[in-house]
Amino acid sequence: MTTTPSLRPEAQGLYDPVNEHDACGVGFVAHIKGHKSHDIVSQGLKILENIDHRGAVGADPLMGDGAGILIQIPDQFYREEMAKQGVNLPPAGEYGVGMVFMPKESASRLACEQELERTVRIEGQVVLGWRNVPVDANMPMSPTVRKTEPVIRQIFIGRGRDIMTTDALERKLYVIRKTGSHAIQALQLQHGKEYFVTSMSARTVVYKGLLLANQVGAYYEDLKDSRVVSALALVHQRFSTNTFPAWELAHPYRMIAHNGEINTVKGNVNWINARTGAISSPVLGDDLQKLWPLIYPGQSDTASFDNCLELLVMAGYPMAHAMMMMIPEAWEQHTLMDDNRRAFYEYHAAMMEPWDGPAAIAFTDGRQIGATLDRNGLRPARYYVTDDDLVIMASEAGVLTFPENKIIKKWRLQPGKMFLIDMEQGRIIDDVELKDALAKAKPYKSWIEAVRIKLDEIDASAADLKDDAEKIRPAASLLDRQQAFGYTQEDLKFLMAPMASSGEEAIGSMGNDSPLAVLSNKNKPLYNYFKQLFAQVTNPPIDPIRENMVMSLVSFVGPKPNLLDTNNINPPMRLEVSQPILDFDDIAKVRHIEHYTGGKFRSYELDICYPSVWGKDGVEARLASLCAEAVDAVHSGYNILIISDRQVAADHVAIPALLATSAIHQHLVDKGLRTSTGLVVETGSARETHHFALLAGYGAEAVHPYLAMETLVDMAKGLKGDLSAEKVVKNFIKAVGKGLQKVMSKMGISTYM
Repeated sequence: MTTTPSLRPEAQGLYDPVNEHDACGVGFVAHIKGHKSHDIVSQGLKILENIDHRGAVGADPLMGDGAGILIQIPDQFYREEMAKQGVNLPPAGEYGVGMVFMPKESASRLACEQELERTVRIEGQVVLGWRNVPVDANMPMSPTVRKTEPVIRQIFIGRGRDIMTTDALERKLYVIRKTGSHAIQALQLQHGKEYFVTSMSARTVVYKGLLLANQVGAYYEDLKDSRVVSALALVHQRFSTNTFPAWELAHPYRMIAHNGEINTVKGNVNWINARTGAISSPVLGDDLQKLWPLIYPGQSDTASFDNCLELLVMAGYPMAHAMMMMIPEAWEQHTLMDDNRRAFYEYHAAMMEPWDGPAAIAFTDGRQIGATLDRNGLRPARYYVTDDDLVIMASEAGVLTFPENKIIKKWRLQPGKMFLIDMEQGRIIDDVELKDALAKAKPYKSWIEAVRIKLDEIDASAADLKDDAEKIRPAASLLDRQQAFGYTQEDLKFLMAPMASSGEEAIGSMGNDSPLAVLSNKNKPLYNYFKQLFAQVTNPPIDPIRENMVMSLVSFVGPKPNLLDTNNINPPMRLEVSQPILDFDDIAKVRHIEHYTGGKFRSYELDICYPSVWGKDGVEARLASLCAEAVDAVHSGYNILIISDRQVAADHVAIPALLATSAIHQHLVDKGLRTSTGLVVETGSARETHHFALLAGYGAEAVHPYLAMETLVDMAKGLKGDLSAEKVVKNFIKAVGKGLQKVMSKMGISTYM
């Protein structure tokens, strides 16, 4: 048995498939009134050809990164084609079509088909038949691409007795696709990874592959047939960055086509996984548990986004609503934004972290089609409307030519804006009308006011401050603790003093000629073993000074609401901080949060120090007990955990805060409890922006750098400008905030959450 070669190697060296990103050309053409025609399909393919320069080819000019087209199901065409096999299809909307990439090897292909059919029957639906998708086998194609070419088949699935509407059938087809894929991967077939469902829907079908833009229409014989009609055509030409192209990674996906990159994708996927044990949906019901894992390892950023969007839509969110949750406008500092819209974004901010990064995304469910831009507007999207009710949107103007007298509107999408064509209503819905309608659909303003507590608006009581001062006394002198956490004269003089004096990080050269921590013969903090990520294709870079209005350091501490609860049923309280660095008063408020919230929040302290007599093995032993203690605390109703190393002393060693935070965070994720509590880190080790960024990246929602602040208070009298203790702490927090925004800008993201 031979193995079909893959263009995507396993993770090795500096390559990892999880870093797959796209930067591409995207476009669509749609008839506003929903009139179907073959011309729409032909025009979609023409757009694809005209954005050919936005894709990529390798040294072999016949090998690109992938291209494809999404259209509505051509019911009459499929009906006539299946009738040739003696299969009579039910009425439109009562059956679905799955477009499936299958292994070339016949035994594996047969096993995949049988398992998919079995899944259909288990879910109570009907297998109507299969169809081989005709392709041009003689078309010039790169030998490398030809080796990985799958067998492409369509499965036709009829609705069962328990399915009454097309929406219900869509949800059932979604469940069949996910559970069938899980079952086939569980078989561990030698060629199992060659199985991929490009689409399975009662409304849309996707024709795509590892093809050049001008090859899609030539390769798929169906697309040449005049009976293949649609009221929309969504097309995409891929330009993958630092990645290996593959048939399944071509766009469009089931609901979207995307130009840009999602730079927060690792965090987004991790939070989706963290929700697995604590999520429920009244719409999906018991089927929800069949969907996990929602996102397979090694998928691209767009594939991950599409999987999450699908989940939200199938759970009952309108498509535009789900897109606003995933790519919100810059609402945090937008003083002119309507109160209802601001409440909408703020309410959903704790439910879903932004999928942040430059993005022009076109999306459709077969009834509506639209597009949106990221909050910075870092990708182009231009559209025009003709007098015969056509809308053309693409990464650039001129993808289809029309006489000027036929064009009634030309415009572009602006940062954070969205537009939608509703073909059932037969009209374009602009950004203002669309978002106002969604923002007013439910009382988000009263909902958010009922559950939100802002830490900045709580006044710390003198009794609590006095209690902290008396009970939380350091076990060692300031100098001893500085030495314990590896402070150096350079840290004090060149890093911390300028931050305390001016509220800015010190200016220095970009070069750093000190040895990498892993190669150094000096003891280095754990933070030094990590380096910042840089965006792969974000261009132009985000300017954290001039674009400050679209950047945000807002963080939510505590439990996260049920992502799929569309009706605000028993939501948890949320503690909001305007930025994640806590001063002495802030940490006192968090420590005694039960007093200020009537018991709705309860905090629990995890001491990450251990007796020095335990030796090297003490780290592992203490981490194990900390993880168990964290689980017990959450089960006991504590919804804020304070990870603290304040008890460091001559006979007590502190586990590195980064290691402890990550271990507790990951353990709570594994136990399905991470969304039930918040993590606040109280540490003496954090003093540079890089340290705070790392703690945030590994699970901290807020950080109190008590030793850095105590050090600055001690230094205050020796700094220029006659600074008070309060002023140096305030300046330090301000400098770290600016530093975090610089880190975020280099990563190509705008939000801390």
